[in-house]
Amino acid sequence: MIYLQLFYEFFKAGLFAVGGGMATIPFLYAISASTGWFTHAQLADMIAISEATPGPLGVNMATYVGFITCGIPGAIVATVGLVAPSVIIILIIARVLQQFRHNPYVEQAFYGLRPASTGLIAAAGVTVVKVSLLDQDLFAATGVWTDLFHWDALALAAVILVLTNWVKPTKKLHPILFIAAAAVVGVVFRFAGA
Repeated sequence: MIYLQLFYEFFKAGLFAVGGGMATIPFLYAISASTGWFTHAQLADMIAISEATPGPLGVNMATYVGFITCGIPGAIVATVGLVAPSVIIILIIARVLQQFRHNPYVEQAFYGLRPASTGLIAAAGVTVVKVSLLDQDLFAATGVWTDLFHWDALALAAVILVLTNWVKPTKKLHPILFIAAAAVVGVVFRFAGA
């Protein structure tokens, strides 16, 4: 039964997460809340690992959640559940696209999907910022505003922002170098959650 639930939850995410891997993050938060398979902190770790490893973020995360839930069979079921809607939709579209390619309703539908995917990705970005830079639980417990922030993570984010946008020699470096450097800094300085 758990395999069916894994498939169903990730099928929904794959069906409605228009815009790529980052758009799956709000759905993963919903899965976390409804199933308890993983915590929000674990999800933040999954996002970091998925961004640092090859492959699409959504697929990496589905595989990871499936694995921590039910081992290798769970990883396969969750991954297949996530990619199945895309495969089905692409097969259907490829079959009928030539007929409706210049249909104004089809063009308008695709145009309407752009802001929807932008909104999903923006929501995912806000959620990642909240999880990685804010400590809402500690703030709720103490009421001290300085406890609201993960200061070490905030400093690292500020340094990376400056290096990738305003420092000319580092501006053009490949993003994987910043990801690797951030991982090393996180291990060396034992960032929050360690």
